[in-house]
Amino acid sequence: MSKLSKDEIGKLAPATRIVANGRNPDESFGFVSTPPYRGSTVLYPDADACLSHRNRYTYGRRGNPTMEALTSLWSELEGAAGTVVCPSGASACAVALLSVLGAGDHLLVTDSVYRPTRDFCDRVLARYGVTTTYFDPQIGAGISALFQPNTKAVFTESPGSLTFEMQDIPAIAAAAKAHGAVTLMDNTWATPLCFRPLDHGVDISINAATKYPSGHSDLLAGLVAANADTFPRVLKTHGDFGIYLGPDDVFLLLRGLRTMPLRLKEQAASALAIAEWLEKRPDVVSVAHPALPSHPGHALFKRDFSGASSLFGLTVKQMTRAQTVAFLDNAKLFGMGYSWGGFESLIIPVDATEFRTAVPFAPGGSAFRLQIGLEDTTDLITSLEAAFAAAAAA
Repeated sequence: MSKLSKDEIGKLAPATRIVANGRNPDESFGFVSTPPYRGSTVLYPDADACLSHRNRYTYGRRGNPTMEALTSLWSELEGAAGTVVCPSGASACAVALLSVLGAGDHLLVTDSVYRPTRDFCDRVLARYGVTTTYFDPQIGAGISALFQPNTKAVFTESPGSLTFEMQDIPAIAAAAKAHGAVTLMDNTWATPLCFRPLDHGVDISINAATKYPSGHSDLLAGLVAANADTFPRVLKTHGDFGIYLGPDDVFLLLRGLRTMPLRLKEQAASALAIAEWLEKRPDVVSVAHPALPSHPGHALFKRDFSGASSLFGLTVKQMTRAQTVAFLDNAKLFGMGYSWGGFESLIIPVDATEFRTAVPFAPGGSAFRLQIGLEDTTDLITSLEAAFAAAAAA
């Protein structure tokens, strides 16, 4: 915002920085939000500017005021040297990996990684001569034993967005640095409001902006932020692929970001309350929420994270297919959909047995994943009570 310098904004609380940063009403004729700039061609004011490429913007794909508003806001929030915007979270993971890997390289990836990222490693990177080793998410500093002479990168995700294991990110990042490798982290679960990867030794932070930054389940986007040593490689790869997100989606993403702190705070509180309620039920085997003291990674969560989000796992006593159907169909306030971070609550069944390789998936019962939205907490609990009753009666 024009009334505050970047240094002044940087001293404010995150929620205030998200409101104040990434917009300049003086350059938008006084309008509060930067409008969506649609266009490909950018005209130079004169021949000298054209010959020296002196324009602030040179071509639509290379940036415009709307895109700059988003990337400057996100870079400041992450503490990054720069950010690129991708058309989805999966695309962001791919761009980040391709920025630091080449033919003949070796990659270490957490066994709890987002499934599309795993597929990209196994299907695409493998075709171009990159080998991948999946490791136990809870390996910590022990990851040093897995490095090979050609290991160039380590891909982490904490907690895993399907099985919720916590990772010792500082220890893993330190091991990677000692071996000359780059550390990447999918930080979609926490966002930089609850965990800033670059502050803990990570080089590249990835966020599926489809989730909490958007917050309204109406767009797809991904953000890749990196430190000063790594960002030039990310920017070059992003440009070489000609990746671009349309201005209207960028505008919507900026609009969603302004309220992300409030939404995330409300959803996190509701999610924890529901997780605590579930943990007390006799038909529940375990609740995989890092903020619960019972979670195996709770100590790491308390040490490194400033807050939680709205996504967690649930394992109940083994259900038959009929009971599972009754449970899902009668949780009527919970939609069944493979996303999260929006305003609505969701639930899906979970089975990672077919793709986990380093650590077998053995939840000890029927597993589900819950995303808690902005509905009233009491209403959501009532809906889950009805689901449990229906399953018991099936």
